[in-house]
Amino acid sequence: MGSKRKKTQLGRKEYFERKLKERLSFLSERKTEPSEIDKDPRVKHLRATIRAIDARLKAIERLEQRKTEMAKAKADKEAAALQARETGKEKEKEKVKEPKKAAEEPKAQKKKKEKGEKKDPGVTVGDFRSNLS
Repeated sequence: MGSKRKKTQLGRKEYFERKLKERLSFLSERKTEPSEIDKDPRVKHLRATIRAIDARLKAIERLEQRKTEMAKAKADKEAAALQARETGKEKEKEKVKEPKKAAEEPKAQKKKKEKGEKKDPGVTVGDFRSNLS
């Protein structure tokens, strides 16, 4: 939407500021008192419109700022992921250099079997059949 663009809002603000200046110059030519100028409905309306446009411009600015922060955060996250992948590759290289640990694990299992430790046989298929009858 064009109305949500910063350029559009700036154009509208300039337009209403010109209208306000024209209205103030018209009232000053008529030699209206300053207290009456502030009470003029058209002046009030133009000032309110300018304030509303300023609020929209601030909102647009906050959105742009948030957008840049999110882009920066995304770039940082991608850089961290890339760095993590690179360190992961280095760790894989270290694992290839250390095959001794893998060879020691089966020996430890053999020692446990020699000590007489038995695994729990658990439930077998035959146990279920006897319960169904």
